[in-house]
Order: sequence, then C-alpha cells, then structure tokens
Amino acid sequence: MVHEQNPSAAGEVGAVVLRWVSAPHCVGWACCELRKALAGWGLSAVEDPATLALSELLTNAVRHARVVPVREIETRILRMERGVRIEVHDSAYQRPKLRPVGAESSGGRGMELVAAVADRWDVAERVGPGKVVWAECLVPAEGGVRDE
Repeated sequence: MVHEQNPSAAGEVGAVVLRWVSAPHCVGWACCELRKALAGWGLSAVEDPATLALSELLTNAVRHARVVPVREIETRILRMERGVRIEVHDSAYQRPKLRPVGAESSGGRGMELVAAVADRWDVAERVGPGKVVWAECLVPAEGGVRDE
C-alpha cells in the first residue's frame, strides 16, 4: 500500500490517495482511512454512506480487476465543499452496472447499494488502461433531505 495524504486546512480541499494490491483486506484498511479523513474534515455526517460506497466499489475492483505491478487499484478520497467524492481506479475495462438480482442470489447487489447511498455515482474512462468508478456522498441539506 502506498499512502499519500494532503490534509486540508479550513476551507481547502483535501485528498487521500491510496494504492492497493488485489487483496480482500485492503477494503477494511481503505474504509479505516476514509473514516479518519472524514473525521479530520468534519464530515462525519457522511461516514456511513461513504464507507458503504467505498467498500462496494473497492470490493468490485478487488474481485474483477486484473492487478499487476504498476497497475494497482487506486482509491482517491476527495473532500468536497459539502461532502466527499470516492474514486476507485482499476485497470479493468468492464464497467459495473445495475442489474436485476434474484432474492436468493448471494451477490450482485453492490452497485444497487452504491446507487442507494450515494448522491451521485458514475463510471468514467481514465488516462491509461481501465476506468474510474466514483461516488459522491453529500451532507444532507437543511431539513435532512438528501439532494436528488
């Protein structure tokens, strides 16, 4: 794991960039780093949805991306004015998608969960091979209603 952190002063944007080999334990470590960043940025209000989104996105990358040296999975945790943007970069070209899943299925609900807890999410191309899947979780507006 390579860890680069740019802690933010009040009002400045901050970022935590982490690179991972494809191993299941990286999901827990990444979520721990996310929680620390959110606490430091005063964004604890989005901890639950952001942690779930990161966990699902990174788990997908660990399961489906081919990881080789210099093509690790990269997570970026980016502070936004009202929340956090979570990005997972990997070298696989296959895009995750929402798909119908039967009640008896033991998996396949990851992107449905991300769509349910994030205010926005999408998949984009990136420089080099692969893609970036991202999700944004915002602090609820006055009255506690999530932005749509």
